[in-house]
Amino acid sequence: MANRFEKLNLKNRVFLAPMEEVNDIAFRLLCKEAGAGLTWTPLTSPLDPRKQNLEDKPILQIFATSKRGIKKFMKKYDSKVSGWDFNLGCPAATARQQGYGSYFKNIKLIEEILKEMRSSTKKPLIVKIRKSDISFKVLEIAEKYCDAIAIHPRTREQGYSGEPDLDFALEIKKSSSIPVIYSGNVGEKNYKSFLEKFDFVMIGRAAIGHPEIFSKISGNKKFKRKFENYLDLAKKYGLPFRQIKFHAMQFTKGVRGSRKIRNEMIKAKEVEELEKVVQSLFKSE
Repeated sequence: MANRFEKLNLKNRVFLAPMEEVNDIAFRLLCKEAGAGLTWTPLTSPLDPRKQNLEDKPILQIFATSKRGIKKFMKKYDSKVSGWDFNLGCPAATARQQGYGSYFKNIKLIEEILKEMRSSTKKPLIVKIRKSDISFKVLEIAEKYCDAIAIHPRTREQGYSGEPDLDFALEIKKSSSIPVIYSGNVGEKNYKSFLEKFDFVMIGRAAIGHPEIFSKISGNKKFKRKFENYLDLAKKYGLPFRQIKFHAMQFTKGVRGSRKIRNEMIKAKEVEELEKVVQSLFKSE
């Protein structure tokens, strides 16, 4: 493991994967409290002027197609994060439209960006990739500048469906001189087997609505799964209603009468209405 990771004094090697429209500050704080070794922010542009809420000391993940704004952005937030991640794996439609994430394949510019990021921080630097025809070329570059590489071994076309290509991820691991973070269908039942093969793992979709997955893995018996806890944090940080409603729906997973709960939540038009639904129907939580 890279020295920069060792200096973080991580509680464990199981991380919250970066997820767009999921990893808001309230959700990340819950996952961190539950026991996630590290949390990731959603994709962030270094040109985005909006304030970043980083109280969970996350890995701040950026997307870019040039060096523009990177050094200034990193200087602004470097003291508030545990490290940085350059995303080359996002398969979303917006990534296709703007040419970033898994659609950004200019090897020369990728190296320029990682070199710029490396010169802007002494904290861990990671690059996140998918299975593609440039994966091993990116690995070569990462070995010059990064402290780890994260691999989600699905193709861009697969998105988040189909089976991850574990053999491909193992080839990346075998070829890499830096730690490898594995992402793809990791959950409570199989994370240990992945940790036998890789240095770190990320849990993504299995954590949506269930931040307590990290408490089960970390042995944190004090953590309790309560949507009210998310709601309190969401209100504290002024998260938009649509975001709060999204997580409210996710928290119904595994709750008795979840269909009834969701139907009531769908009717809610503001936080106060949603809160009444939670108070009346989440008593069993």
